[in-house]
Formats: sequence, structure tokens, C-alpha cells
Amino acid sequence: MNDCSEEIFDVVNDNDEVIGQKPRSEVHRLGIKHRAVHVLIFNSRGQIFLQKRSQSKDTFPGAWDSSASGHLDTGETYEACAVREVSEELGILLPTTPKFLLKISACSETGCEFVRVFNTIHEGPFQLHPQEIERGDWFAPAQVNRWIQEQPSDFATGFMLIWQHLPPEIIAK
Repeated sequence: MNDCSEEIFDVVNDNDEVIGQKPRSEVHRLGIKHRAVHVLIFNSRGQIFLQKRSQSKDTFPGAWDSSASGHLDTGETYEACAVREVSEELGILLPTTPKFLLKISACSETGCEFVRVFNTIHEGPFQLHPQEIERGDWFAPAQVNRWIQEQPSDFATGFMLIWQHLPPEIIAK
């Protein structure tokens, strides 16, 4: 969000139940549990679109990450957030909610975020949000596997955790 007001997040307990709201800066500074989504977009050739985060991001600037990701707005569902983030970051309107893949509990790798991971198929092209994304590209899953092994510091830790938990049929291509 790039206006003068600060985002307000729902904060959650260990069971991912909303227990209040706090400003983004406080949630991140204090390591308070909150919610986020990651959307993995594949093309018909089985390649995944990854984004390189903008250098201006407050967490993992310049790191490679999921196709689209972001925090839930106060009161927003994970599913609605997945559709919104794809629209905001990649400039495409999905005709349906992406397919739910998995949920990851809040931990240090996710920045204290409970994360729901979705995927969908889209061929692009995308209109990348310049304040969010430096660039993006398509990669074969095998290439991502090798890249993570050889240069893990190139990636946001949340993405690497997600990648490790994906069903084998997705990343074995």
C-alpha cells in the first residue's frame, strides 16, 4: 500500500483465529502472528512464474519469491486475498479463485505469517506492479530446485519453505 495510511492487519493466535488488529509496522517489528497468501502461477508448459521483489520492500528486498503474495486485509478471506494480490501485483483478473494447495503455520521463515498457498495456470503476459516487483520470469521447476540448492540466499525464506512442502508432482517437472 503506497498511500499515507498504514495497512492494518488482523493479528491471530496460534490457531490462526483473529484476536485483534494492529498496524503493519508494529506486526512486523514485534513478530506478531498474522496472515498472508502466496499464489504460484504455472503456464501450460509447466513453468512457474517467479517475481524478483522490489528493492524498496521492507522484507526480503531483491529476493526471488512466489508469483504473487501478500497480507490479508482486515476481515478478508484467504481466497479473496489470493485473487486481489494477483490483480494488484500482476495486473490480471482471475476468472475463479486459484486452487488451494497447502497451509503453512506461522514460523520464523514466514515472518510469523500463517500462509495459504494457491496455484493456477496462466500464460501471461503480466503487468508487474513497479513498487512491488523489480522483474519476473518463467522457470522450469527443475531449474528452481537446482537454483535453491546452489544459491538459497537469492530467495525469500517463505518461498523456499513453500517450495519444500509442495506436492512432488508439482516440483518434479
